[in-house]
Amino acid sequence: MFFYSAVTGGLYVHDINGTTMPADVVEISEEEYLALISAAAEGNVLVPDSNGLPLISAPQVNSGALASAEREWRDAQLAATDGLVSRHRDELESGTETTVTSAQYTELQAYRRTLRSWPESGQFPLIEHRPPAPSWLSGALL
Repeated sequence: MFFYSAVTGGLYVHDINGTTMPADVVEISEEEYLALISAAAEGNVLVPDSNGLPLISAPQVNSGALASAEREWRDAQLAATDGLVSRHRDELESGTETTVTSAQYTELQAYRRTLRSWPESGQFPLIEHRPPAPSWLSGALL
């Protein structure tokens, strides 16, 4: 027999937990138990409905943590392109052939400006609104 506790948000198995289960447990089917275990393993959370039965819910996102993570991503993108910017400037100063074209360099700098200003945009910190990198950039960073 399988159970869910709204108070603890936990799942219980009678053969394992026996008499140590919380007083508010409600019985659920084996199929429900397996689906709930699978959902929790995928990062979802279990929340009780008005009858104390479990529902699968997406985890609540802490907006501060999300903003912090996106700033870290943004900073990593800027750091990853620092070397390419320095190399291009060095190549121009030495009069040698440049690794990236003038148009690519302009596009790179526009991308970097967009990265820097992204936190002030109304679309920050939504991952789906990250500034897109120029299509050629990944090959140039190898």
